[in-house]
Amino acid sequence: MYNINTGAIRPPASAVPGEPDHASAPYAHAPYVPPRFIEREEDLPPETQWEPRRRLSLRLVLRIAKWALMITVWGGLAAALLLLWFTWDMPRPSAAVATLRRPSLVLTDAHGRSFTHFGDLSGAILTLKTVPATLPEAVVAVEDRRFWQHGGLDFIGMARAAAIDLVSGRIVQGGSTLTQQVAKTLFLSDARTFRRKIQELLLTLWLTHHFTPAEILEIYLNRVYLGAGAWGMDAAAETYFGIPARDLNLWQSAMLAGLPRAPSRFNPLANAEAATARTKEVLAAMVRSGYITEAQSAAAAAAISFPPRAVGGEYWFSSWAAQQAGPLIPENTDSRLATTLDPRLQAAAQSDLAQILAGPGAAANAHQGAVVVMDAATGAVRALVGGSQTGHSFFNRAVLAHRPAGSCFKPFVWLAALMQGMRPDDMVLDAPIAIGKWHPADYERRFRGPVTMTEGLAQSLNTVAVRLLIHAGGPRAVTAVAHRLGVTDPMPDNDTIALGSANAELLEMTGAYATFFNGGRRVVPHGITALYADGHDLVAPPAAARPVISPALAGEMRQMLGAVVSHGTATAAAVPGYFVGGKTGTTQDSRDAWFIGGIDGYVIGIWIGNDDDSPMSKATAGGTLPAQLFHRVALAAVGR
Repeated sequence: MYNINTGAIRPPASAVPGEPDHASAPYAHAPYVPPRFIEREEDLPPETQWEPRRRLSLRLVLRIAKWALMITVWGGLAAALLLLWFTWDMPRPSAAVATLRRPSLVLTDAHGRSFTHFGDLSGAILTLKTVPATLPEAVVAVEDRRFWQHGGLDFIGMARAAAIDLVSGRIVQGGSTLTQQVAKTLFLSDARTFRRKIQELLLTLWLTHHFTPAEILEIYLNRVYLGAGAWGMDAAAETYFGIPARDLNLWQSAMLAGLPRAPSRFNPLANAEAATARTKEVLAAMVRSGYITEAQSAAAAAAISFPPRAVGGEYWFSSWAAQQAGPLIPENTDSRLATTLDPRLQAAAQSDLAQILAGPGAAANAHQGAVVVMDAATGAVRALVGGSQTGHSFFNRAVLAHRPAGSCFKPFVWLAALMQGMRPDDMVLDAPIAIGKWHPADYERRFRGPVTMTEGLAQSLNTVAVRLLIHAGGPRAVTAVAHRLGVTDPMPDNDTIALGSANAELLEMTGAYATFFNGGRRVVPHGITALYADGHDLVAPPAAARPVISPALAGEMRQMLGAVVSHGTATAAAVPGYFVGGKTGTTQDSRDAWFIGGIDGYVIGIWIGNDDDSPMSKATAGGTLPAQLFHRVALAAVGR
């Protein structure tokens, strides 16, 4: 009903007389609210919404379950494919571990005849009960301090190594455990790839499941590579000390434990000083781990000594060749390493060096030397002598020593000048010259005036060398020429390089000189032609010689080097009936004496000096000692 006074619509009065109008009471003073249409489910009263919401929740749950199932199925399939990709070429771990005998490596010469071997022909399989306790203690202390606590993967060590690497901005510490190292040694290569790392982790888990920590440590002791062709601690003990592993003392155990990180660098046969320093590091690690006391460490460090051992004539070549093969040598089978060695030349070079050092060398205070005989056309090394057989030192001076080259470096200066358009008959002034405060002068302290390039090289004139260096474009231009021919040592960026202030390695220098005698091709010095195991050749063929200068330039250099021998500083190197070309080199105070030259398809490098860098006397006139030794070795090379 409509109230004319208020304008409001009132509900009708109760139909029962006398009853209060309860229905109208709430609206007595309420304003008018127009009706509205319900368009959304959310607008329904709460008691009417529960059924649609239940249907919506059920659909959402079903949709989530559907996607979860799809993700699980496809994710599992992707994970399975990824695992297959990681593991498809992994070896069978059980087969690799079953055979604990280390392989033998037989080396054959250029004629296919065996001349030496490495390996376990007399070695024994080690257990923790058959070796001194100091050996496994040293290994654990330096390689994996928490070995007995972690389960094969040391997450604390990995985190610590990652933090140190992050702070340093480079990889300075690894997080691999001994178990991981065993996995890599037994089954994998040294390739640094993500796939190989995943394989290593999977194999580590396999090892920890099938072997106890003690058994894993025994596998490591028997399988780790320790340099000089020695696989395992027993073979290394025989190689370095001439004793079985069961007789190792504290410092000897520490030395062997320190080798796996860098067998060639810490090898006592190659570098006794580095081996001593590394041994002391291991002893210090054993103190930190609580295996020995400070006093025991100090006593062991004081006792470190590498007694003299006679060096066989084939040692120098065989150890270098085995080191070249490195990790390619298989660990689960006997193998054969075919080399370029000529036993006749090797014996002759060793004998000739010993005779020179015992005679005129002793009179000139020269006690060490090195010889390389190489095929000039291919770079195949036919003989390599790293030192005096009576010197009882295993340091291979032919491949490891980096000594100032002296005037042996000058041919690179002359070549650089030829490459700028000069010719062997062009005149160059031999006269005083000053470069800042440096006043280079000739050995004889006199000057010849204008001379040809050929005569300047024949007489090894220093001022001519400096003027040619400047004409060629300076030290960097000459350094580029030396690198182009195969010399890799860093060189000083100043004019003293013209006189041979740069350090060089005899093997590389001999290879670089081969370019002058083979028509301008750069060779890679090598001693290996094949590595056979299970009927397969495991090494790539030696790199072929490649042209780096024109045959015309090589011919001009050969001509000028011939003048050095015919009437220059190296007349003692001449061999009647044969063309011989080469260059002498002498450093300040006669501390190093060189001669590198070519004859009849061979290039022969000679170095004579002293390990303590003490000066020699009378070693320079006419290239006396190196040229005389070249002459003897050259006679053997040409069969005379």
